[in-house]
Amino acid sequence: MTSGRRNSFADYKADAHNWITLTAGEYYPDILQEACQLYEPVLEMFGQLLRTSESSVRLLIQISEVPSTWMRVQLFRVFRKYVSPEIPVEMLKRKKKAREICDRFGVGFRPVQEVQAAYMTRPIPDEAMSALLWEYKSRGKKGYDLTERFFSLFRLHFPYLTIEGPERAGKDIMMGNIFANYPNPKRPVDFAIYDINENDLLAIGLARYDSDRGGAQEDDRTGGYRSCLEEILNYTRDRNLRTKIIFLNDGPGLLLGSMWDDYANIENSWPGRIMVLTLRMVPDRITVEWLRS
Repeated sequence: MTSGRRNSFADYKADAHNWITLTAGEYYPDILQEACQLYEPVLEMFGQLLRTSESSVRLLIQISEVPSTWMRVQLFRVFRKYVSPEIPVEMLKRKKKAREICDRFGVGFRPVQEVQAAYMTRPIPDEAMSALLWEYKSRGKKGYDLTERFFSLFRLHFPYLTIEGPERAGKDIMMGNIFANYPNPKRPVDFAIYDINENDLLAIGLARYDSDRGGAQEDDRTGGYRSCLEEILNYTRDRNLRTKIIFLNDGPGLLLGSMWDDYANIENSWPGRIMVLTLRMVPDRITVEWLRS
């Protein structure tokens, strides 16, 4: 089905490549000059802390005491590359986890003498390490671009409805802030759509940009969606609410593996209550009639 009215996400599969939005990337080695300027102070501070640490455990503790959040996170990332690649990235983002990391992973830390020797073989600025850190810098940007463009597009087509949530970076909306007695109050969602005139919550939404997705990651994403929708829709059904769920997904990852079919099955699991769409489908699919039905 490639023409005429399309009623489901599955109907777009035949020409799926025409319905995804690609975001511009950055070219190598064009980014190197700016990356080196940005991360040279990080690598210099890492060297200073390395020289004053009698052990790799002490190095991590010293990094955790750096007051600047941005600098501390970058130093943690450099530490992971030099000292302990197996440390979960998410643990390194939390200052108070340093002691726990040492207890769990310290026995496998690379000896500080070896770290110092390896560090001394690299120039400052280190183009290779700067390029690696630069990859973290742009992580999440495509998702922020997607939500920002969705908010603008939605307001253009539905100026009489209200959409709330972080348009770029910012705290997710917690379901406990939407429904006072929600059983899982810390369930995060990306946006909520209201009909202010009727004081009515019309839809709750999640937005994701998939640059690349497959295998276990694909299963995790769709599994997480199923858990979310079952929880929310069971709650709204029990209270006779008409609230819908919108899964805004975009990017070339949708064309990989069984992703498109998986999302189509998710949409069909609660007919009329769930909509999966890309940014380009917004004018074609979202209607006031559906939101208010």
